[in-house]
Amino acid sequence: MSFMVRAAKRSVVLILIMAFCLAFARAQDARLDISHLDKLADKAAETIEVSLDERLLQLAAKFLNSKNPDEARVKDLVSGLKGVYVRVFEFDNPGEYATSDIEALYSQLHSAGWTKIVGVRSKRDGQKIDVQIKYLGNSSSILGLTIIAAEPKELTVVNIVGPIDLDKLSQLEGQFGIPKLGLEKINKGKSRN
Repeated sequence: MSFMVRAAKRSVVLILIMAFCLAFARAQDARLDISHLDKLADKAAETIEVSLDERLLQLAAKFLNSKNPDEARVKDLVSGLKGVYVRVFEFDNPGEYATSDIEALYSQLHSAGWTKIVGVRSKRDGQKIDVQIKYLGNSSSILGLTIIAAEPKELTVVNIVGPIDLDKLSQLEGQFGIPKLGLEKINKGKSRN
């Protein structure tokens, strides 16, 4: 075998190994691409946008007082997170966002190995809420959580990336721009099952 053929085979093998590593790393990532939702800000009456990567979370945590029990719990909870990404759009009229905006999110969740743990549907109110988590492989370690709450005049998307303790998660409500979503009730209902 010539030197060129061996070098080409090595290059192909190296490229395949790198592609596998990148695919594996992406499969382990719990961050969703929610950038397509940013266009809704022009239509919304009110908008909340939070994009805190790991570096910003650690910086924000430095300002929390460890002597205050509530702030100490939040500081502990965010210490291992890789990111918190929130988009909330409140509209004056129903139908100002398209179902395709939500379907793009669900497409990511279906292809990335997420597991739905809570689903709420109300035909009366036109409300649809889904809470999904992503596990690390076959373990019980949680890599991330996503909440999609769609109502006729409001759309809320929360994507928390990093190791999450569901028992402590409700403590993040009202912090870092995460709205109050009733996670404590969801967690209590889950623990009864």
